[in-house]
Amino acid sequence: MGPDSWHWDGRVEASFGMSSSDQFDVIVVGGGVAGLAAAASLAESGAKVMLIERKPHVGGRAYSYEHPALREVVDSQHVLLGCCTNLIDFCKRAGSEDKIRWYNEQIFLEPGGRSSTISLSGMPAPLHFAPSFLTASMLGWKDKAAIARGLAEFVRGFPEEDNESVESWLKRTRQTERAVRHFWNPIVMATLNDRVAECSTRYAGKVFHELFVKSSTGGRLGIPKVPLSEFYEDGARLVELHGGKLRLRTSVEAMKQLPGGGWSVRTAEGDYTAEAVVLALPFEQIGKLLPAIQIDPDGDSSGHLALANLRSQTERFTHSPFTSVLLWYDREITDLDHAWLLDTTIEWFFHKSRIRGYAPELGSYLEVVIAGSRAQLGMSREEILSSARRELETFFPKARGATLVKSGVLKEARATFSVTPGLDQFRPQQRTELSGLFLAGDWTATGWPSTMEGGVRSGRLAAGAIVGDPQRFMAAETPASGLMRWLARSEQVGAV
Repeated sequence: MGPDSWHWDGRVEASFGMSSSDQFDVIVVGGGVAGLAAAASLAESGAKVMLIERKPHVGGRAYSYEHPALREVVDSQHVLLGCCTNLIDFCKRAGSEDKIRWYNEQIFLEPGGRSSTISLSGMPAPLHFAPSFLTASMLGWKDKAAIARGLAEFVRGFPEEDNESVESWLKRTRQTERAVRHFWNPIVMATLNDRVAECSTRYAGKVFHELFVKSSTGGRLGIPKVPLSEFYEDGARLVELHGGKLRLRTSVEAMKQLPGGGWSVRTAEGDYTAEAVVLALPFEQIGKLLPAIQIDPDGDSSGHLALANLRSQTERFTHSPFTSVLLWYDREITDLDHAWLLDTTIEWFFHKSRIRGYAPELGSYLEVVIAGSRAQLGMSREEILSSARRELETFFPKARGATLVKSGVLKEARATFSVTPGLDQFRPQQRTELSGLFLAGDWTATGWPSTMEGGVRSGRLAAGAIVGDPQRFMAAETPASGLMRWLARSEQVGAV
């Protein structure tokens, strides 16, 4: 049955004196990428959907805003990868595909400016990066041999269990010190936003399998060419295009399970009812909302137990912070669009003025990223800024002669959740034990770490759970290519 042939039966009756305009098939709480994906999937399928977001913009943690002091629209950098099939499909459906700039190479810089480029070749996967990898000056032959040995473990797939840390795996596979510093650690920090001791090898293996082994397209890097709120506004318009309603600056104050099925959602603007509710919120916000969820008093005790279990699950998660340093120079300090910066506090450099197509005479607008930045949370803006500038100048000497016009430091204390070993058993499914209540968010059971792709997947999985077919709205996985069509373990590739 195609999406246009599926219809809702409208089981929820009017309550609390509401008009039919207050009643919806589904209410989605949270306008991040998870909520947008859930709302868009359901609205496209004919459901009457309301999307509620407490902020004045959509995007959740992937947002931008006008900085009052800088008078610039700022955001923390988010990227797409070629293996992010659901995120890419969502962008296509929303009409934002042309707002992404794609790159087929990764540049690694060492202090002093020596450069290594890992780029696609004409060789079949998993050898598609081999020629440039073999000539990369950032690694010696022993380092390259160790990395090849490590990547070979992910040719067939990635671990099914999540009980081993990346740190333990690096020791077990006898990785060299420089291989760790110049390859494994930077990529783990950039993709999982945490230290190797805190990350599960299952998810690191997923990253390396998808980016470097499975296909020649999985490791492509996509960077939005516009500020993030503008980028994800297209997703909100997609919801509205299909009849969905969007309420910004609206907070959910309480929820009530209705006798006979359905839910009432209370906001400062009024109450709304729906057959189903999707809580597309970060785990800490779920924890805060749980005490305001009222279970049908005529039901059995299982509802209260379900809420207690969900609270226990949310308490198992921890945050990993992310810090962005934004710099505006009066002239271009490099002709690179982006690069990995090795052997420094900062992991990644993005030349936003070039990525967004600003005229060179307007100078350089840069963002440097510090992943897993727990230490920076306690540092002053001046300390972070001065350290970042010193390190940046070791890679780009032209910065010493340029004038820094203005600067900013963005600390995202709750940027991601840590995919710690053993966490999988606590990641909840999108369908809860309470009838009509569903979850979305990258922290739920998606098979992916804390990423935009994980967020979109969770929203689509929640929408699928509502209609009784979890895979209904999911995009196809990146197909294995080259030799990997025979080498990859097909039942695990793209597992959710």
